[in-house]
Amino acid sequence: MSTFWCETAIVASNSGVPEAASGVRLETKDGRITSVAPGATLQPGDTKLEGITFPAAANAHSHAFHRVLRGRTHEGRGDFWVWREQMYTSASELTPEKYEKLATAVFAEMVVSGFSSVAEFHYVHHQPGGAPYPEEHAMELALARAARSAGIRLTLLDTLYLAGGIGSPLSAEQARFGDADVHAWLRRLASLRTAIAGRFPADRVSVGAALHSVRAVPEEDLKVVAAQLPADIPLHIHLSEQPAENTACLEAYGTTPTGLLARHGLLGSRLSAVHSTHLTQDDIAALGQAATTVVMCPSTEADLADGIGPARELSDAGATIALGTDQHAVIDPWVEMRTLEHGERLGSGQRGRFRPQELLQAATGGASRSMATPVASALEVGSVCDLMVVDPTSTRTAGSRPLQLAFSATASDVTEVVIGGELLAERGLHTRLGEPGKLLAEALKELS
Repeated sequence: MSTFWCETAIVASNSGVPEAASGVRLETKDGRITSVAPGATLQPGDTKLEGITFPAAANAHSHAFHRVLRGRTHEGRGDFWVWREQMYTSASELTPEKYEKLATAVFAEMVVSGFSSVAEFHYVHHQPGGAPYPEEHAMELALARAARSAGIRLTLLDTLYLAGGIGSPLSAEQARFGDADVHAWLRRLASLRTAIAGRFPADRVSVGAALHSVRAVPEEDLKVVAAQLPADIPLHIHLSEQPAENTACLEAYGTTPTGLLARHGLLGSRLSAVHSTHLTQDDIAALGQAATTVVMCPSTEADLADGIGPARELSDAGATIALGTDQHAVIDPWVEMRTLEHGERLGSGQRGRFRPQELLQAATGGASRSMATPVASALEVGSVCDLMVVDPTSTRTAGSRPLQLAFSATASDVTEVVIGGELLAERGLHTRLGEPGKLLAEALKELS
């Protein structure tokens, strides 16, 4: 058993709305919280956490290798499709060894920024050209080892990627993303689940599934996925990220991407629809009625000029909002929270579209169905002991009310991060790995 004494902590309340409490003592066992006692005094053996203790953040959408592109794609004009060509170049350089080194650094950056869990949307499966690696699941195991090194909880979303566009084969750059067909992917997915379960603790590394997009998965294959995908794993998809995707889907199938998923029974509470930027009113209603999780990635959507998604409308319709960092233009849960709200304000001309508690929910418990490990939005008995401590007296945060830190804090204000009861970050340093910036610089030297 380990114990933590929090100067102030965000705890569950009878009203269901998280609240700040003083002098909160947490008892834990096997990495889970067994007791939450506000108004407690510091006792011998307690780990003292000064500042404001929040549940750690959950990163519901990540492509670890996209971190290569930060600060390197901003010359001249362009759009998502121009950026995508640069992304393909980065993907072509990855090997299992290089990817493990890079992902370890990226995951370490997430940990010191306040994230304790990540859903990695992974599609770089094979060698360039599409041939499998001699070691089965080489790239996937590299990512799993990287997560274990960094101490972050990983839901590895093995991605189905069969076409380069609706009616188009995979391009040469995309060949390593694909499988022979949907049945080969299902077999590989089952094999990967066995391999991961045999090597890693289930509460730290698990396998989920993803469909890259309706552009990359033909309708006949969606039917197979709907019928044969195991029901006990999360399912993710990039959805309506670009208007061109919607246009192509309408021309080919006579419906929107959301309508196509609904046609085959793929909408539901286990589905996480990523981006969902360009939706019709019927799409919004369908996603809400199905209780889908919608993963917004505000910093990426801004960086790629994707547009502002209808987050408030989706939430009001019944969808759950979660947050991800996607291509890692920024790895910072606090920036993602307020960028979500700022996008709503810019689009609507109104402030307060999301209450601070809702933003905190999106950064934490909103991802609970997106990941294998349940994520809480307040500290409570039974939740995993994943904590993020914020300094309320920095030049950015001084004077902020605890639940309004979403509008002032950044990852630089995160002083400690605890995952499963283990202290893994202190003031920007990873307790196992050291300075993430140095790890990233070393990993990036090997990639152009």
